Amino acid sequence: MLEQGTISIHTENIFPIIKKSLYSDHEIFLRELVSNAVDAIQKLKMVSRAGEYTGDVGEPEIQIAIDKEQKTLSISDNGIGMTAEEVKKYINQVAFSSAEEFIHKYQGKSDQPIIGHFGLGFYSSFMVAQKVEIDTLSYQEGATAVHWSCDGSPEFRLEDSPRTQRGTTITLTLQEEEQEYLEPARIKQLVKTYCDFMSVPIKLEDEVLNRQKAPWRESPNSLTKEDYLEFYRYLYPFQEEPLIWVHLNTDYPFILNGILYFPKLKPDVDVTQGQIKLFCNQVFVSDHCEEIIPKFLLPMRGVIDSTDIPLNVSRSALQMDRTVRRIADYISRKVGDRLKELYRDNKEEYIKAWQDIGTFVKFGALNDEKFKKQVEDIIIYRTTNEAKSGATSNVEVQSQEGDVWQDVTPQESETATLPYTTLKEYLERNKQRHENRVYYCTDQVTQATYVELHKNQGLEVLFLDSFIDTHFITFLEREYPDVKFSRVDSDLDETLLDQDKAAEIVDPKTNKTRSELIKELFQQALNKPKLNIRTEALKSDDPQGTPPAMVLLPEFMRRLQEMNAFMQQQSAQFPEEHILLVNTAHPLIQNLVSLNQGSILQGDTSSPSAELANMICHHVYDLALMAQKGFDAEGMKAFVERSNQVLTKLTERAAKS
Repeated sequence: MLEQGTISIHTENIFPIIKKSLYSDHEIFLRELVSNAVDAIQKLKMVSRAGEYTGDVGEPEIQIAIDKEQKTLSISDNGIGMTAEEVKKYINQVAFSSAEEFIHKYQGKSDQPIIGHFGLGFYSSFMVAQKVEIDTLSYQEGATAVHWSCDGSPEFRLEDSPRTQRGTTITLTLQEEEQEYLEPARIKQLVKTYCDFMSVPIKLEDEVLNRQKAPWRESPNSLTKEDYLEFYRYLYPFQEEPLIWVHLNTDYPFILNGILYFPKLKPDVDVTQGQIKLFCNQVFVSDHCEEIIPKFLLPMRGVIDSTDIPLNVSRSALQMDRTVRRIADYISRKVGDRLKELYRDNKEEYIKAWQDIGTFVKFGALNDEKFKKQVEDIIIYRTTNEAKSGATSNVEVQSQEGDVWQDVTPQESETATLPYTTLKEYLERNKQRHENRVYYCTDQVTQATYVELHKNQGLEVLFLDSFIDTHFITFLEREYPDVKFSRVDSDLDETLLDQDKAAEIVDPKTNKTRSELIKELFQQALNKPKLNIRTEALKSDDPQGTPPAMVLLPEFMRRLQEMNAFMQQQSAQFPEEHILLVNTAHPLIQNLVSLNQGSILQGDTSSPSAELANMICHHVYDLALMAQKGFDAEGMKAFVERSNQVLTKLTERAAKS
């Protein structure tokens, strides 16, 4: 026996053997031991390049072996090895990191990084092992092999070893409750999870388990589109292809490599949970790096790899500091640069991806002033503008029922191929017609009638119909304080209204204008004191093609109600106070007046004509509400009943005539 003694524990670090909760997952012991083995191989390359070792380095490899009878698991490398003095220094003094000292000594002599960073990784093996043994032979000429063993207590044994090959073997005699690590399938799964991109082949029974090549460490010029897509498919199998990607590569003022992808967003995506994988020198650390990625980019996917990210001792959590914030700023800037590059060089591809990347961009503009400055000129909106000067994209909209996007099945091709524009282009284009005013639509289906009215009179409408746009409109109003934003159903522009002179002629029999008769008729029939009824003639070459009535929701009142609902975490109810605009130019309304006048002349307000006129008023109002999805369950039930009654009355009259 060469020596017997007690392991030295620095007081500022807790010995993992005593404090096993230092590591949250037992399985990471394999990651730590394989990382150490890779370090040993990289160290040998470094001393060889420095001229301190002239022997044959050989083909680097790490061998994992399982002995179920002996209940042992071993990890072997053909790296630099250790002398007895180094074992005492690096193994027995728990808190001392050999990797840090080694890097300092050979700084600038290799482009291969050293993974080991904490000095405690080796001791994670005691989470699963009742006994740990080391057999090692140093590369140094004349070195003798050393055997070290420890049963989990602070006591160790250091003696000669029969080992004849340079390198190190760690042998774990597993605890009874940790026998799962004697199963080859379990080991393969752990290597794939944590060590798949390590640069050294990792073998089990002569089968190489890891991919070794890390695409994010390659030059972007050496990777093809298919390389990026193949890597994405590997990381996220059974997912739709990504839209675009950003390759990160910098070594100043920090080291960072990575590839980030913009995925197609799903309605059920949790934007607060990141799916970007964090690596440290090609060693997998975590599935979550929310502290590194700016909030608005959390739904992105891919890989971030950096040795400058301060992890805790178990590599499982981040420690916030200035470097992390600078890395987040760098990622944000690179994403912005990539989007601007795509907009400049391939606008058609940019527009095709906008349905998904638009959410990232708008959320980023809302939350990050620097990012907003980068992208403010490339935020685009679908528009009804007929001058189609750009590429188009299929339309998906969010239904009002919930956070679910639905495909719109267009009746005409133009519905599905609406062009895009920036806000500045919109304002410039409409400067003469309606300066500093933006008409927008939040639901292409329910507001289709209103949009069509605007289109027919040459008024351009922007579509702000994604789930983030409710907040984004408020943001735009702050950015453009001189611009008024009006939803198409909030009020009607004067250019949409016609001067219906016939409706203003006083009827000598009633001493009222037709507009007054229509308003009075609807007021009496509906009997809703909070309903504001307006009578206007909608401008159109075909009055039959316009709606007989429309529900308008004043912008201020609607937003106030939506804000209150949001503050109270409730769904916004249809506002009780709203406007019913009755179209006096529509043939149905004109016929309704004639029908009602006939019952008045007969002096019987309960006549069949009066009852039918009353029902039609309700029906017209119901149809206007339906266009706004203003029905609750009881309202829909009443609408169906009234519709049946109206149809019954009409068929009765038709049968009698």
